[in-house]
Amino acid sequence: MSAVSQTTHSAQPAILSIDNIYLLIGFLVLFLVVKTLQDKQHPKRLTTALFWMLFGNVFLFGDLSISLIGETLTYQWVGVSVIAIALLAGMGKVSMGTYCTPSEEELDKSAQTIGNKLFIPAVLIPVITVICTLFLGGINLGGTYLFDQNHLTLASLTLACGGALLVAWKFTSGSPIQAIGESRRLVDSIGWAAILPQMLAMLGGVFIVANTGTAIQDIVTLFISPDNRFMLVVLYCVGMALFTMVMGNAFAAFPVMTAGIAVPFLIQGHGASPAPLVAIGMYSGYCGTLMTPMAANFNIIPAALLDLKDKYQVIKVQIPTAIALLIINIFLMYGVIFND
Repeated sequence: MSAVSQTTHSAQPAILSIDNIYLLIGFLVLFLVVKTLQDKQHPKRLTTALFWMLFGNVFLFGDLSISLIGETLTYQWVGVSVIAIALLAGMGKVSMGTYCTPSEEELDKSAQTIGNKLFIPAVLIPVITVICTLFLGGINLGGTYLFDQNHLTLASLTLACGGALLVAWKFTSGSPIQAIGESRRLVDSIGWAAILPQMLAMLGGVFIVANTGTAIQDIVTLFISPDNRFMLVVLYCVGMALFTMVMGNAFAAFPVMTAGIAVPFLIQGHGASPAPLVAIGMYSGYCGTLMTPMAANFNIIPAALLDLKDKYQVIKVQIPTAIALLIINIFLMYGVIFND
């Protein structure tokens, strides 16, 4: 869920280390907790603050807890925190606070003043991330790297977000406090769905440890002949899409379905080329991403940000495209992965 379960500490010291990034996230979440507790008009002030406190504690105290009480007890209290987070969200105890929203006139004036420059900070984030990852990753200052060498892309993304924030301040004449406050409003409007991708990715790790791929392999042999190439391809592509719909994350579905179907049946059994196989397999998983509310960061969050009356409207619009792409992926995979 954080440094507790995801981080392998870098052998080389770094300024933008994964540990520092997690601490930054933890402090931002702590700000959200404090501001929520200060909001006397918040309809569910205490339970919402508790939700975010349980989430932020893992980032703030995960490594410290391991050093003080050991991994076993740390993993146990983190697991209890995850269960409590799920219960609070499932029982509807997390809600949005109260905010002073600008008038339509103020919004129109701001839009006219800033114009299309509003998109520059958003574009800077991927541009700076790619530049830092490809060209600046090895910067070393007196034996200390600028970026965490084991998490180069994430460290580069952190720097890119900071740079984009500075540019946004310049365009809007905003302040750091205002930026953090707006971050709180944005996260508050999204609610529990903001942490769903991380929870689902963690669930994918649990499935891997539980050898779910082996179980899928056993089930496949009951219904499909290992000699039927086309049906194996169909099962892999459709399985990637369906399991992604359940998990909400193609990266979580990929190792399970690949270990259960692609590797034993297609690669080892029929000599399929691994590179196009796994590439198209991931693409098939993304088709499932378009069709599930579990992929909250793609489908539910945009609906919340756009104030759509139907929170599933984004999914409904995407389903025809997703199904068409999935069919194309099946025939494309069948046509390119076999060498004979």
